[in-house]
Amino acid sequence: MGHHVSFELVDRSGRLSGVRLQQEIGLSGPLEFVRTRGSWRLTVDLPEVDRMEYLFEVRDANGARMTIPDPGNPRRAPGAFGEKSVLELDGYEPPAWLAAVPVESAEASLEVDAPELDGTVEVTLWAPAELAGPAPLLVVHDGPEYAHLAGLTQYLGAAVAARDIPPLRAALVSPGERNAWYSANPAYAHALCELVLPAVAELAPGDVRIGVGASLGGLAMLHAQVSYPDRLDGLLLQSSSFFTPELDPQEADFSGFAAVTEFVASVHAADTATRAVPAALTCGRVEENLANNELMTASLQRLGYRARFSAVRDAHNYTAWRDALHPHLTGLVNEVVTASAA
Repeated sequence: MGHHVSFELVDRSGRLSGVRLQQEIGLSGPLEFVRTRGSWRLTVDLPEVDRMEYLFEVRDANGARMTIPDPGNPRRAPGAFGEKSVLELDGYEPPAWLAAVPVESAEASLEVDAPELDGTVEVTLWAPAELAGPAPLLVVHDGPEYAHLAGLTQYLGAAVAARDIPPLRAALVSPGERNAWYSANPAYAHALCELVLPAVAELAPGDVRIGVGASLGGLAMLHAQVSYPDRLDGLLLQSSSFFTPELDPQEADFSGFAAVTEFVASVHAADTATRAVPAALTCGRVEENLANNELMTASLQRLGYRARFSAVRDAHNYTAWRDALHPHLTGLVNEVVTASAA
């Protein structure tokens, strides 16, 4: 185990009937607070993590429940479902690129009609302001969230300014009907590869494309690459939802579970890959997805993908994905660009 941490919630008036810690780092011990002298207190042992995001679930005298950040801890972490309180433990350091000066950049918006999805796919195209002509392209699922919550465009601007990566563009793809689109959906893979990417290429020419995705977005990016092997030249897959019935029975009620597990099983059972590309996979040490990501890495390696896996000391959140952009995306971009030039 790593650290032990104590939490306290002041309740001098006694208006609460209970407090419980909400967390996603796999704590197995009691998570109910104990009332002592006008406060609710809990001490837990933490696994090997450098950060912990959490909320308090509080219950009033009538049994009504709500979740709140820790009022005694001003530090917050952003997330797709709102802010959480966060503990940054001894030894944790945020990426240095957060404080670096990025290159000047510009953005453009694009909407691509996708009849098979009964809607449009929205894309924000990010690029260094002075970039002209062909350049590598990142294709990013949940792209606006990656930019806002994981600092992706700050990372890209800082990395280009430092010459850690060559000048490139990023197509930040909005998730739309996320659960339906990203669940190994052939209609979505067709729309992305046959409609969105050609439309983006008219504004952002280039011969190198790298897919980026996290969680269900990572699963969908691998599905797109397997379905249309010539469209993507590399993959960054973070905490991806490579569900199997054996490893992930807790996800069985998810609407896309059958489609996801069928696709994942097909990858594990495959004898060959039409086109294997470099791939970097990251996942938190304490995530439920850890085992299925390790298994997928092994299958990709067997199929000829130059796949590398890294377990990070965090959980399933945008800050963990942010903190892994360097060196993993940095190395992947340079590997793919170098290979394309050879």
